[in-house]
Amino acid sequence: MITAESVDGEQMTATPPAGSETRTAEPGGSGPLARRRAIVILVSVALVAFLADLLTKHFALLALSDREPVRLLGGAVYLSLTRNSGAAWSIGADHTWVFPLITTAVIGWIGWMALRLRSLPWAVSLGLVLGGALGNLADRIFRAPGHFVGHVVDMISLFDPYGQVWPVFNLADSSLVCGVVLAVALELTGRQRDGSRLGKDKAADEAPAAQRERA
Repeated sequence: MITAESVDGEQMTATPPAGSETRTAEPGGSGPLARRRAIVILVSVALVAFLADLLTKHFALLALSDREPVRLLGGAVYLSLTRNSGAAWSIGADHTWVFPLITTAVIGWIGWMALRLRSLPWAVSLGLVLGGALGNLADRIFRAPGHFVGHVVDMISLFDPYGQVWPVFNLADSSLVCGVVLAVALELTGRQRDGSRLGKDKAADEAPAAQRERA
């Protein structure tokens, strides 16, 4: 609600257009402390996701090499070691070098987003995406057959031991997907990276109705 002084000294009020969007601060503040807290959450989530991915890949290489897929949960999940030179369903397998470039761009984008980050849910979302991106980037850079053309280690297959129903994936992929889904949910609910929240101004919506009743 905006107030102003009239010529006669009386106060006049101006309401925003009905249905307009307003920003409200989320609990937790929007100052330097909120930013530091969000950055700590982002880095912590990314580190946990990255280390979990590295450990599961290490154990998968130790336990699943040269053996048949391991059936779990009545065949809903299989542990099946594969090395993927491309994306899902081996898309882009002949252009492995492209994926490190894309991943590096994603990491740079997250760094840019973090400059105005105040929201803890957004920090979790970006941390999941960052951790997953780093996990697969490490494979591309350091694993065989060579630097920046390495094959990603995947080991989880759903409903089929060889990825015929759904592509074989790893924890880095899961982290990426969860982070993106959370980001979409935050956008749909109006939660902004700076800690504010978009929403329709209810007072502005109710004002025309109240004026009609008085008339």
